Amino acid sequence: MTEARLQRLFTENVVTMKQVGIDPVVVHGGGPQIADMLDRLSIESHFEDGLRVTDQATMEVVEMVLGGLVNKNIVSLLNQAGGRAIGLTGKDSGLIHAVPATIPARPDVSLGYVGNVDRVDPTILRHLQDDGFIPVIAPIGTDATGASYNINADLVASAVATTLGASRLLLLTNTPGILDANGELLTGLSPDDVEALIADGTISGGMLPKVRCALDAVAAGVGSVVILDGRVEHAVLLELFTDQGAGTLIRAGS
Repeated sequence: MTEARLQRLFTENVVTMKQVGIDPVVVHGGGPQIADMLDRLSIESHFEDGLRVTDQATMEVVEMVLGGLVNKNIVSLLNQAGGRAIGLTGKDSGLIHAVPATIPARPDVSLGYVGNVDRVDPTILRHLQDDGFIPVIAPIGTDATGASYNINADLVASAVATTLGASRLLLLTNTPGILDANGELLTGLSPDDVEALIADGTISGGMLPKVRCALDAVAAGVGSVVILDGRVEHAVLLELFTDQGAGTLIRAGS
């Protein structure tokens, strides 16, 4: 989604969804943009188990980039495509309540202002949807003291979809979807299928957290989850309105 052409096509797809009666909610990340801004400001990044340790200075940059630059760019593109988009962070109307994230195997390690979702208050989202707006959410949460936390966008998307009782959660990525041991795309899986692929090591590395978010969403009642290849033109519409789709669909049942 760093390519201007794909950004434009994605936002056009989202506006089309709204026009045909679907109520989309967009949750975005911004890892590359955050890394670029930290480099420009000469703020060094430190990682623990693949997670960026986020001190106060880093969190200020994260909030500026996610809540400002990235969020408002998506809002602008949606509006240019004919939609009515509103940008939010989890701090708006108490949308995302956060708790500090930890590394289970290393409880003594502090990640600073890296968070997990404690709960989602969907009130503002429902009002916006009822009034014809497309909510665009930056994955920043807040705790009871008002402190901001950087939360993985897939975690926020899964929690928002669960709270809204969404019929489908689309997780856009830069791979075709879940691949088997031979590198072939698996187009439809049950949770049991996914757990078996995790157990035998077929699903591993960076795909694992995304798949865990998908399993949590399905277990909590989301109709289905698709890990979608965002590099495919009109991937969202292909997934929703054609038989072929553009990724791996996970849903309850066999």
